[in-house]
Amino acid sequence: MTSRVTYTGNLRTTCEHLRSGDSFITDAPVDNNGLGQAFSPTDTVATGLASCMITMMGIKARDMDIDLIDTTAEVTKHMAADPRRICKIEVKLSLPSNISSKHRKILEHTAKTCPVLYSLHPDIEKVISFHWIQ
Repeated sequence: MTSRVTYTGNLRTTCEHLRSGDSFITDAPVDNNGLGQAFSPTDTVATGLASCMITMMGIKARDMDIDLIDTTAEVTKHMAADPRRICKIEVKLSLPSNISSKHRKILEHTAKTCPVLYSLHPDIEKVISFHWIQ
């Protein structure tokens, strides 16, 4: 088993990673009758995409002896109705500018082949941009 999710009331869950004991809460968003005081479940999906992309790039960068410390991603999730679902995820990655063109292409390809990206439904629009600016 990977995790345990417990409903704690008021449209809130506590999510525990069993191996490490780490946990986080989720709240239903305000526009769906919730408190909006934490990540919503759909926020965690969109954020998981960016986290996976950066993690995969980090593995590849380590293998190439490249430092990606302070790389960031800005994530925007868009919802659709009927049925309520994620319809679009935008990820804007900001990375160090001192990386060669060859290595940039490798890292961008690595990000675009992360497991979460492959796991998302094809109907979800994914807008991924890379900004080599830091």
